[in-house]
Order: sequence, then C-alpha cells, then structure tokens
Amino acid sequence: MRKARDGQDTFEFQPATLKLTREYHERYLQIDRLLAEVPEILGRVHADLQKILESANRQRGRRCRYTSENVLRLAICQVIEGASLREIVVRVDDSNFLREFCRFGLDKMMGHTLFCTLRNAIRPETWKTINQLLAKHALDEDEISGEMLRIDTTACETNIHYPTDSSLLWDVYRTFARLTEVAREIDPTIAADRRLHTKTAKRHSASIDRAVGKNTKTADLKPQYEALLRLVEGVLEIGEEVEAGLRRLVKKSEELKATSLLNELEHYKELGARVVDQTKRRVLEGQQVPNSEKLFSIFESHTELLKRGKAGKPIEFGHMVFLAQTEEKFISDYDVYPKKPNEHELVDGILDRHQELFGARPTTFAADKGFYESTAKLIELAKGIDVVAICKKGNRTPEEDAREHSLAFKLGQAFRAGIEGTISFVKRCLRLHRCFNKGWRHYCATVGATVFAHNLLILAAGSG
Repeated sequence: MRKARDGQDTFEFQPATLKLTREYHERYLQIDRLLAEVPEILGRVHADLQKILESANRQRGRRCRYTSENVLRLAICQVIEGASLREIVVRVDDSNFLREFCRFGLDKMMGHTLFCTLRNAIRPETWKTINQLLAKHALDEDEISGEMLRIDTTACETNIHYPTDSSLLWDVYRTFARLTEVAREIDPTIAADRRLHTKTAKRHSASIDRAVGKNTKTADLKPQYEALLRLVEGVLEIGEEVEAGLRRLVKKSEELKATSLLNELEHYKELGARVVDQTKRRVLEGQQVPNSEKLFSIFESHTELLKRGKAGKPIEFGHMVFLAQTEEKFISDYDVYPKKPNEHELVDGILDRHQELFGARPTTFAADKGFYESTAKLIELAKGIDVVAICKKGNRTPEEDAREHSLAFKLGQAFRAGIEGTISFVKRCLRLHRCFNKGWRHYCATVGATVFAHNLLILAAGSG
C-alpha cells in the first residue's frame, strides 16, 4: 500500500545568514508545524492520491518513492512561490531547504508532468474539506474568531485568448485538422481522399482580424466570414468521417490511442457546431446572440463573460469567486460559481455556514452594496447581528442616511475594505488573477489550493 508520508529523517543544512532568508524559512517552518498538527489534512489528500500513486508505480516498473505528502507540500510551494509547474520543480530541486520542506531529501525530484497529474487528482471537494479542517484547528487554538466577518466576490479569469468569431472558427479548424492528422498516423486510410486547407483557413482568420476596426462594418466582412465558415464546415465533415473510421478501428482492435482520439473528437464536435451556429446568427443573419448562449472558448467551454463595471477591465472571461474573511484575515469560507449569482441571494447561506463553523453569528457583518437586497432584509439581519455594514443602493431616507453616517457603520465599512487587500494579494502574489489549469473541476481545485495556501501563510505569520 502506498504510504501517505515517508518518516525518514532528512539532513540538516547550513542555516541561513541573511535576516530576510531566515524570515522566508520561518514561514515554511510554521507551515510545517501546522501540517503536522492537523494530520487529517494529509489523510484527506492521500485518499485522493493513493490509487494514482500505485498506478504510477506500476507504469514505471520500479519502486516509486513519491508520497502524498510530497504532492501536497509541492502544491503549497507552487502557490506560495507563484510559480508554474516547470518553475516550481526546478526551484525546489535547486533549494536544499525547499527539498527538505517537501520531504524529498536526497531522493530524485518529481518531474513536472507527474506532479501535474498528481496535483490534478486532488478533488476540489478535498481542498474545501481541508480548508475547513484548518479553520477548525485555528479556532480550537484561538488563532481566529468569528466575531467579525467581511465578504466580497471577485473574478478569476480562465486561460483563454480574447474570443472573436474569426478566432473561434480558427480554433475549431486547427483542432480538427490536428485530430485528423493524428488519426491518419494511426490508420492512413482514414479520410484519405479529403484534403485539409489549414493555411487557407489561417489566412482568412488573420485577414478578418486585420480588417476589424472602428470604421469596419460587419457587412464588409461577410465574404471573408462565408469563406472561413465553408472551410470550418468542411473540416467538421472530415471530422465525422474520421470519427466513423476510428469507431471501426476501435471495434476491431480496441486500440487505446484511437479510443482517446475518438473521445476527443466527440467532445469538440458539439463545440465546433456551436461556434459555427453563433457566427452565422451574429455575422450573417445580424442577430444579437445573448451572452448566456455564446461559447467563448472551445478549450475552456465553461467560461462565462463577466461585466462587473470595472473601469480598467469592463469585460472579463472566467468565473466569480466568493471569499469570506475573519478579522484575522483568515478566509473562513469560499465558493466558485459556474454562473454569476445575485450577490444578495448568497447572504443567508454565508451566515448559516459561518454559524455552523463558529457556533454563532458574527457581531459585525460587512459587505459592499452588491449584497444589498432591501431595507427589510437589513432590519432582519440586524436582529441577530450588532453591526450590519452594507450600503444601500439608490436614494436614502433620513433614517438610512443617519445609519450609514454612524460611527459603527463607518468602522464596519473600514473593516470591509480590508478584504480588497486580500483579493489583491491572492491575485498578484498567489496567481489567482487567472487559472492556468484546464477544465471546470481543476479551476475549482486551483481556487481551493490558493485559499488553503493563503490561510497557511496567515496562520504562519500569526505564529511567527
């Protein structure tokens, strides 16, 4: 059975001489202490990784010394260091201190490909669970309290290019052209009489992109769009022939590569048809296609268009992330939404989860005006909460104006502003401005890993 951790001691290295380096080391030492104090965290991660570690062992044909503890600690390092997959394995491999923290010692370092596979095997539900375990431990140790709560939402973008009709059509064409070429490597007779026009499709897409400007009308681009659409519809027809050929091959020989390719074709076929349909409706027929019906990427099909009224970035492509934070800057609750929610509808659930964790509602509850629903709702919240610092939208009565000018309300709003700093930190330093992992579940897992690493840093700073 694959072990969760390796109990072998590591070597002591030359201690750091620079104060800044000692402070850097101290953060990791405190995180090491926290992980040791809550062994259930590693147990939850190990439950997700045990089977895949055993599979890696069989594939390699030798004893695999990597443990779940290696993966968890390496994932924490990646978030804290704000590094990519390749950067973090090189950084840990090159640092005696980080090798010791990640429990590699003098063993061979894990490659970035295997690390990606193992990290992605940790489910988003597991990240949420271990965040709750860490919160309960911090509460038991009196390191956090639930007296004050501030909440906010922010956007985390998916890793896509800016979606235009021409670029999406080009994505469809090049994807199906690639899959067709791979299929022909398996069996040269598949769609052998069909010719690909990849360079022509790319030229049409680039020509449309160059022609688009302030004075360009959609009607002027119709001939080029029609030519590009014909090519895309043609490659989709080739894709159907390739799919039929692969089905015959799988039925006859059950080749694994052909099965994988067939699943990929089936996935992109529906997305390609959606891109063609929305382009025809918008460009050729002049319809206004609702954002809820649009596809913004065939590679991250779950992506949502977000309009949040930000002057610097009026449009974003990703998902809304909710954060709830205590007075100690600990993120006690978070969530990721596939579709942008009405923020005021989240309040009751947020307070219920807070009460479940801390045993009581907060005495101060602060949020921005996006969470405002009605005056009656504020009155209802005030029955169980001393200070409800949520600004009203629109005009105010003299009583409402007096409430928002009271000292308690102003202090509550000053407390609320602190979560903006946390959002800035997790986006700038912990790379939550954009999710570089592919797929909805990995998107949610990335948010969970970032929140977990942030909370470890907060508790480490409080203990240092």
